[in-house]
Amino acid sequence: MNLIIRLLLTAVAVVILAYILPGVEVSGFGSAIIVAIVLGLLNIFIKPILVILTLPITVVTLGLFLLVINALIILMANSFIDGFMVSGFWIALLFSLLLSVLQSILFSLLKEDVK
Repeated sequence: MNLIIRLLLTAVAVVILAYILPGVEVSGFGSAIIVAIVLGLLNIFIKPILVILTLPITVVTLGLFLLVINALIILMANSFIDGFMVSGFWIALLFSLLLSVLQSILFSLLKEDVK
């Protein structure tokens, strides 16, 4: 049940960010749910491989290269989903940063409701 709530909260965050950011478009809430699922799957399967392959660059940049990896994950989701559009790398980077912040806020509200 917690996984479904997290996916729905991520979809809400995607819709909010698509409304705020000019270079991000989502065709509807159904597409936002698909974006949340695809981002979750990419973060589970692809991101660890990218982190391991780019470990030397990540160490040299003191972890800042992980932001680039997050933007690449967003761009991968962009290429997989028809109802989701990100206009470029910098918008994907900003989208990934804001999505992480918004998810942290929403998930912290979820933990307060459980107690």
